[in-house]
Amino acid sequence: MDGTTHAEDSLPMWVPDPAEAAATDMARFQRFARSRGAPAADYAVFHAWSIAARDAFWQALWDYCGVLGEAGGPVLEHDALPGARWFPHASLNYAANLLRTDFDDASEAIVATDEEGQTRRLTRGELRREVAACASALRAEGVQAGDRVAAWLPNVPEAVILLLACASIGAVFSSASPDFGVQGVLDRFGQIEPVLLVACTGYRYAGKRIALGDRLGAVRAQLPSLRRLVVLDADDLPADACSWSQFLAPHRSDAVTSGDGAPEYRALPFAHPLYILYSSGTTGMPKCIVHGAGGALLQHLKELRLHSDVRAGDRVFYFTTCGWMMWNWLVSALGAGATLLLFDGAPFAGEGRALWDFVAAERATHFGTSAKYLDALAKSPLRPHEHWPLPELRCVLSTGSPLAPEGFDFVAAAIKPDIRISSVSGGTDIVSCFVLGNPMLPVHRGEIQCKGLGMAVEVWNSEGERVVGEPGELVCTHAAPSMPIGFWNDPDGVRYRAAYFERFPGVWCHGDWCEESPRGGLRIFGRSDATLNPGGVRIGTAEIYRQVERLPEVLEAIAIGQTWPPGALGDERVVLFVKLAPGATLDAALEARLRAAIREGASPHHVPARILAVTDIPRTRSGKLVELAVRQVVEGRPVRNVEALANPEALALFAQRPELAS
Repeated sequence: MDGTTHAEDSLPMWVPDPAEAAATDMARFQRFARSRGAPAADYAVFHAWSIAARDAFWQALWDYCGVLGEAGGPVLEHDALPGARWFPHASLNYAANLLRTDFDDASEAIVATDEEGQTRRLTRGELRREVAACASALRAEGVQAGDRVAAWLPNVPEAVILLLACASIGAVFSSASPDFGVQGVLDRFGQIEPVLLVACTGYRYAGKRIALGDRLGAVRAQLPSLRRLVVLDADDLPADACSWSQFLAPHRSDAVTSGDGAPEYRALPFAHPLYILYSSGTTGMPKCIVHGAGGALLQHLKELRLHSDVRAGDRVFYFTTCGWMMWNWLVSALGAGATLLLFDGAPFAGEGRALWDFVAAERATHFGTSAKYLDALAKSPLRPHEHWPLPELRCVLSTGSPLAPEGFDFVAAAIKPDIRISSVSGGTDIVSCFVLGNPMLPVHRGEIQCKGLGMAVEVWNSEGERVVGEPGELVCTHAAPSMPIGFWNDPDGVRYRAAYFERFPGVWCHGDWCEESPRGGLRIFGRSDATLNPGGVRIGTAEIYRQVERLPEVLEAIAIGQTWPPGALGDERVVLFVKLAPGATLDAALEARLRAAIREGASPHHVPARILAVTDIPRTRSGKLVELAVRQVVEGRPVRNVEALANPEALALFAQRPELAS
């Protein structure tokens, strides 16, 4: 990345209406915070206050959001990275804050559909009663606070019910989507030793039924910690398993409840484990990242209500599976009084119409997805605005990988004009965002609007100096409540410290290569461990992808740095692999156009030494490119965890390519 600002990016593509901006939760919270000493100034100054006065900021957020529980005091004890202790004397329950009774019980909590349009609905009252029954069933199985409960499920209401039931009693929830293979599930659940597993015997994707019976048997046989297997399907039950309906039925009428049908919520410490998430695991066994209930709750309420402008009565859609952190983030929208819109299936089912039919019919106010989905949609003939007016839609959210400026243009042109596009970035590591949107600020194409409140984000060069207007490492210089409690089975914290704090001691180094603009926005260029370094010039892959994917012949691309010459130390050359559109050929003319586009749109340093065509490109199950795995294959090194990939067979396309020997 050359650090220059393109002329078309200098003016905002969206500007908030002043009256609407003043009515947002972000504006109301700023007014609330001013009554407690916050400055009456622009967002940059307000953000600086949220870092300098962290105790006051997080207490104000707790009070403004009406968190159910006792905050106690102090807010922050032992202010250090790692090792900070947030709200050390607080007690709360995550489920109680999502199932709170001050929202209309008759309003919809969940609307779930599949790619065939089979739709289910749960009101808030019905959801609360189902969670109460599930919590009672868990207790009857002997599940206690701290026990792990695992879900191997599609994006269905039962996954949400199970998470909230676990949270209500203090059990620790963990989930994986059904497209994981046996080893991928065991690599995750095998480390945390769940006592109960809720799974399915099959699921539908792209019009096909994928049976999981054999895989489920293999997983169960290798999880000796399991005391109970619960299966969604009532048919073809494995031996000694029970169906979901059988599991809950005895408890629907006699579950221990309060007078309003709510579960018994156990008051728990702020840092009590809520769920365990997993790193992608493409370079080894997945890290088991343990997140605390209080940190996840506060951070999610901040991001949903303030930064995403989610209000009571809104209807929030995010295209995700239970294996991606955005599912956990989405569930917390219940705490803002919103309805969850769950879609299970292939995003392009029904020629792409099934997903948008659902979004339109259910009057989504927020549409969330991955940047890769938007890239794929742009390459397809479907243009949602031609079929669905989407009058209620106020915000499109994108994450998973950088959204290029052209992606911003596409959303405005093909989905809805004059809509706020909220590109966000954070990760499984913090189950939330470091940088994200703001309904009170303008949107510039290709740029994330701002740093999250309370998140001490900076960009540092290799010497550990803050830089603006040039690329560097995304770091967080102070603790935040959503940073992990730690990793599972890492009692002395060695692996946790190695993951984030070795590069700059006492500072969280996230591993993203990015740039901060003078106006405070950020551009993410990709993972810093996948950045290219030809001739000692460090460049991000996202800028290459931006240029080459403009060409209609290219569906998508992946770039790596190949050690060159082979076996040498300290230098590399750029190799670009392209997946071409049907009928396109990588001939000399197309190669020349690709090189010219990269040279003119990025810089001469980005121009690849070799360009090769492939029929598929490997990615993780959440849609992220795996540059490191491709580099390992190209250089003849083993990829240690192919189960982390959605299409591991694609790696073979990159092995032993004679074109890369010279």
